Amino acid sequence: MVNRRSFALAFALFASSVAPLVAAAPVGASGTLLSDLIDPKGVIQSVDTYSTPGAWSGQDHAVLEQTLRAKIPGDPSVPYAVTQPSSDARCTLSTYSAQAVKYAVANCTYIVVDNLTTKPNTVIEFQGRTFWEFAEANYNLLQVGGVNLTVQGTPGSVLDGNGAAWWDGIGSNGGIAKPDHMIVASGISGYALFLNLYVKNAPTHVFSISNTNNLYMAGNVIDMKDGHKILDNNHLEAGHNTDGYDLSTTTNIQSLLTNNVVFNEDDCVAITSGQFITVGNFFCDGSHGLSIGSVGGKSNNTVADILFRDSTVQNAQNGARIKTNSGTTGSITRVTYDNIQVSNISIYGIDIQQDYLNGGPTGIPTPGVNITDITMRNIYGTVQPGAYNYYILVATPSTNAASWTFENVHITGGNASCDSIPAGFDCKSSLSS
Repeated sequence: MVNRRSFALAFALFASSVAPLVAAAPVGASGTLLSDLIDPKGVIQSVDTYSTPGAWSGQDHAVLEQTLRAKIPGDPSVPYAVTQPSSDARCTLSTYSAQAVKYAVANCTYIVVDNLTTKPNTVIEFQGRTFWEFAEANYNLLQVGGVNLTVQGTPGSVLDGNGAAWWDGIGSNGGIAKPDHMIVASGISGYALFLNLYVKNAPTHVFSISNTNNLYMAGNVIDMKDGHKILDNNHLEAGHNTDGYDLSTTTNIQSLLTNNVVFNEDDCVAITSGQFITVGNFFCDGSHGLSIGSVGGKSNNTVADILFRDSTVQNAQNGARIKTNSGTTGSITRVTYDNIQVSNISIYGIDIQQDYLNGGPTGIPTPGVNITDITMRNIYGTVQPGAYNYYILVATPSTNAASWTFENVHITGGNASCDSIPAGFDCKSSLSS
């Protein structure tokens, strides 16, 4: 774990073996192609070392390697600098003590966390945060912030949230008190890179990213496969509210999430506010889809200039989804989904609706959060029988789907319901007979 004094880190780990690496490069560091920073062999080694035996099939491994190695359109040059490990042994943390952490933060620019075991319910605080020191509590396991920050995994490493200790099938909606997010990044200026992380078994939501500029997240694996287990006491799926990437108020034209793999039980990606964000080369399994929203009723309710591209969503509730909260205000504009493959979708292939209230649909859309300039292009695949290929429920005339663009969209296997139809699009053209 590499650290500069401008960087604040506080984390609580409940794993017996954790070796993440966190790096901060100086301002003005020379650029490196993002694709060159992805380490497919190292990430695969991490999965092979720490994944639950038998959980990853041969096909899963093939998809993992394919996703990590996929070409990145416009492969950006990012301000990454290689920093050498320190010769000072006190810059490696393998046992916890407040004195050791204090020394490392004050004196080291390269801090390695190597096989660190903490006492139950321990919180290590580097700067700027206070956490509850109880397992049965709502707090975040890892929190980072600062200037020019890189968080990266080393080959054979894992961030293990020990989610099964909290999983009750209810997630953040009730039950035992749980950590709300596993990894929180907030207020990072300059740039932020999250690379080659293998994250396993978060208690609930995995990444929460907010108020962060020049964001790059690449080569990461979120593994919530164990959360699919059905609990004996209530017959619910154990993992709940296990969103992969939650983004809000992230506004910079260079924000890019790419070449990431997510196995989970909630949104693969959910953008509730922000601008100039590209999500590409994602593989999502078991999720609620690639989502905008829900938007409305928050401190920031504007989503603009978002691109989802070149991604696969399978064994999920939804494929492409845009949702707004009932009776609220805001704006969703210039959002594009391009080259998205969906398969075995259980609810909606494409879903755009303005009727969410208390986390669920009401069936009655309301105006307030205007949805304009939406493009769905090259989206294809299948849904389960009884599901919907397309579902559009909006409050006309304030939101008028006729102004949207649907091109080369072909999802089959289910029903369709569109109360407002994009110009030139036949909502019911691919209904099952």
